[in-house]
Amino acid sequence: MMLTHTKLRDKFAQFWKTKSHKEIPPIPLVPKEDPTTLFTGSGMQQLVPYLLGETHPLGKRLYNIQRGIRTQDIDEVGDNRHTTFFEMMGNWSLGDYFKKEQIVWCWDFLTKEIGLSKSNLFISVFAGTKFIPRDTESISIWKSLGTPQSKIFYYGPDKNWWSRAGIPDNMPVGEPGGITSEVFYEFTQVPHNSKFGPKCHPNCDCGRFLEICNNVFMQYKKEKDGSFSELPNKNVDFGGGLERILAAANENPDVFKIDVLFPIIQKVETLTGKKYGKKFDDTRSMRILSDHIRSAVMLAADGVIPSNKDQGYFLRRLLRRMVRFGKNLGFDKEITVNLVPIVVEIFKKVYKDLPSKQKIIQSLFETEEIKFRNTLNNAQHEVEKFLSRPFSGNKLEEKYAQLAFDLYQSMGYPVEMFIEDVRQRKINLDINKFHTLYKHTFSKHQAVSKEGADKKFKGGLADNSEKTIRYHTATHLLHQALFDVLGNQVRQEGSNITSDRLRFDFSAPKKMSGSELKKVEAIINKKIAEALDVWYKIVPKTEAYKIGARAFFKEKYPEKVKVYFVGGSISSPQTAYSKEFCGGPHVKNTKEIGLVHILKYEKIGSTLYRIYAK
Repeated sequence: MMLTHTKLRDKFAQFWKTKSHKEIPPIPLVPKEDPTTLFTGSGMQQLVPYLLGETHPLGKRLYNIQRGIRTQDIDEVGDNRHTTFFEMMGNWSLGDYFKKEQIVWCWDFLTKEIGLSKSNLFISVFAGTKFIPRDTESISIWKSLGTPQSKIFYYGPDKNWWSRAGIPDNMPVGEPGGITSEVFYEFTQVPHNSKFGPKCHPNCDCGRFLEICNNVFMQYKKEKDGSFSELPNKNVDFGGGLERILAAANENPDVFKIDVLFPIIQKVETLTGKKYGKKFDDTRSMRILSDHIRSAVMLAADGVIPSNKDQGYFLRRLLRRMVRFGKNLGFDKEITVNLVPIVVEIFKKVYKDLPSKQKIIQSLFETEEIKFRNTLNNAQHEVEKFLSRPFSGNKLEEKYAQLAFDLYQSMGYPVEMFIEDVRQRKINLDINKFHTLYKHTFSKHQAVSKEGADKKFKGGLADNSEKTIRYHTATHLLHQALFDVLGNQVRQEGSNITSDRLRFDFSAPKKMSGSELKKVEAIINKKIAEALDVWYKIVPKTEAYKIGARAFFKEKYPEKVKVYFVGGSISSPQTAYSKEFCGGPHVKNTKEIGLVHILKYEKIGSTLYRIYAK
């Protein structure tokens, strides 16, 4: 019997509950408190402060299923395993149990609860470096569970190491990191492709092996001389791909055959009359449509709208690619409108707010689709004019590459469509040379764009430097000062904090006057001068609301929360000047912050405003 996604979710939750783990709510796809990234990309993203030593309100044993988006995989979608939207099943130990318990429980979940055949499971472990030894402890544990040596593979830090900075050599002094031990499923029905190497192995890209989960053992800290010392509190961070585990459980190497994607493909088959798996190009297009509509619906449900910037641009790109690949299938109208209801039907029991948002999402997508179809018509008119002109000589590919890029840049016209237009006219174009020239042009512009994006998104609470912590605490004072001056309609919308300055985004019914802005600054510095203690308390969520703690983001909060107070005392927390749901870290007293000066105040939306301060 096929394992369904709802059954797998239930099995995962029940298993970790029996191990005394508490469920933490997943954060939105657009993380409000982390401007260092466009989208949530892992289950541990919200747990960084706690992995670095903060106390989590729900304790030391946690689990959840987190939605994520991989923007870097958009061009890979079309094979049997890559998707842009994914769900990661995770569990964590924050200084509690470590390798022995985690590996045994991971094995029990996969083989006993899910029923995966042990003969199909392979393991990877850390091979060791000059400063960090081979992970013999994990090897011993895996062997004790019956895993033969022939199914244990050793890889270096490029495969079996985790830190926020990447491999050990790239880590700054004081940064924590750790070795990993991954589990792979072998699909014996998939033959090895020798173009990926003479011998197949778990990290081979031929498609025979699929990584289904990863155990991260965070146990080291980088020292000044490049060596590593052990952390006093060792953590476990486990991640298992829901889609990939489902594929393994159902013995199907094609993740698009599982029930979070295949109903969409079946609808596409009905609408187009094409058959999945019959022709390569049709199959690839169907996979892209099913992946992109699932990702697009999830993003729209989280409040993202199509635009030319940031998250909105990625959503727009998904929808436009759907129109393009739908066209390849002869599907020339209302692609997104027809597929949204299928996504809602698949996930309505998991994400219960989807049905109420269905009509809004369909209307949003329909408008975007119509707009892009008009763009395509205009672009094709330009292509017709250009291709009707006689060109020849050595510069042919260069001229065509420039036109293709200009059409993509100005109108969003896909280069693949341009190539199809050229082929239909039987123009003698060296496609390989064209691609080389196009990629060269594209990469130059992409490098400039990436540099700008890196500057924009660098910062947040990605480091724990003293300045960053001071600025983070200052945002609490700024937030409350805005309430004092503008009233209770103020709502925090995000922040970006670096060691150089803080940036604070908020919504308010009106723009502040110059005198009001000065008043906000004066209040902040007054509270700093009063040398107020900064402290936290873990309390039931209902109690936190009763004492007036502010919770300003859309995600659900667990039953117990961490509240940071500025001023007041444990015996009278309601008298604190500032009370906010927050994970930390913070200074211990406001006098540590120093004088705060507001540098800039600007309007960034109809009711959205931004403050820069240092």
